[in-house]
Amino acid sequence: MDVHQVYGFNFPAPIRFGPGASKELADYLKSHALSRPLLVTDGTVSQLPFFKAVQQNLVQKGLSVFVFNEMHKNPVKSDVLKGGEAYDATDRDCIVGIGGGVALDVARALALRIHHKRDLFDYDDLIGGDKYVTEKVPHFVTIPTTAGTGSEVGRSAIISEDESKKKRILFSPKLMAKIVFADPLLTMELPPFVTAATGMDALTHNMEAYLAKNFHPMCDGIALEGIRLIADSLEVATHNPDVASRSKMLLASLMGAVAFQKGLGVVHSLAHPLSSLLDTHHGLANAVNLPYGMQFNYEGCEDRFDKMAEAFGLGNKQGNRVVEHLFEMNDALKLPIKLSDIGVSQEHIPQLSDLAEADFCHPNNPKPVTKKDFKSLYTEAL
Repeated sequence: MDVHQVYGFNFPAPIRFGPGASKELADYLKSHALSRPLLVTDGTVSQLPFFKAVQQNLVQKGLSVFVFNEMHKNPVKSDVLKGGEAYDATDRDCIVGIGGGVALDVARALALRIHHKRDLFDYDDLIGGDKYVTEKVPHFVTIPTTAGTGSEVGRSAIISEDESKKKRILFSPKLMAKIVFADPLLTMELPPFVTAATGMDALTHNMEAYLAKNFHPMCDGIALEGIRLIADSLEVATHNPDVASRSKMLLASLMGAVAFQKGLGVVHSLAHPLSSLLDTHHGLANAVNLPYGMQFNYEGCEDRFDKMAEAFGLGNKQGNRVVEHLFEMNDALKLPIKLSDIGVSQEHIPQLSDLAEADFCHPNNPKPVTKKDFKSLYTEAL
């Protein structure tokens, strides 16, 4: 890979990948007769120089721009409804999601909301709501600014209920971006913590997808390559970032999101309740829980752990070293290795365990996980 070149490839959406790819946005929109984009991002990204540059470039090319940035750290239904009101009130003709998983989830949910006026959670995929996704959606473009969730190539958005914080999944093939501009330069200024936490999120996607019980050999291959790229670049991207390390992380994030269509597992079911209950950063929640979840999965999956060990560069038949290596990675990235370090206490464990048992990810785990297992895992990680 030439880190100075912009590449084009399709999988699963059309992707323009490479330094400077985001500068193609204005010409792309104009080529599709679109002139009034709603830029959807979070409050932090909207103030950063690179976002201002993207916005300025669009205006200089004669486009009318409106920015929507009102969203919670873990997005809720009211965020989406406000965005829909902004789209209609300002007469937009397309949606451009710019940011990490939060902004891209809100942008994708917005794309659904514009022409689908039932209650938003009527479209929850877990209750068959995708059958109601019958109308067109606005032209939808994504530009990732973190290398973590891979939401830019997804077809679903996770949005929480305002009061209960229960997570809902909005899904439809119609919600896939028309094009993705994956520009590693937009990730260069990420602070070390965000780089590390989102990078461990990408690693969790790849590892859990590889272990997920469904048969999908193509996702398996993609996941292993994603693990290899992260092993090769995450520490450098965190502490001494350069274009090469940022490019590899952005690719690995894309790969994780493609791979986890196969399924996720116990780690995500441990992590989601931390975000719901304690507003924990999703990547950080995954990072802390990843070694414990992988230890739970090791017995019976030894061959797969051996393959992951090779991808990590640990050598042949070294799967028993993977869990220890994950603790070492967190330590090297200056991320915590105990739940108590991120505000979890013993009194939280019963409610966390209830939420984890109800989560939608662990049914794809390679071995069953009970509420008792979740309590044990949370207690061990505390």
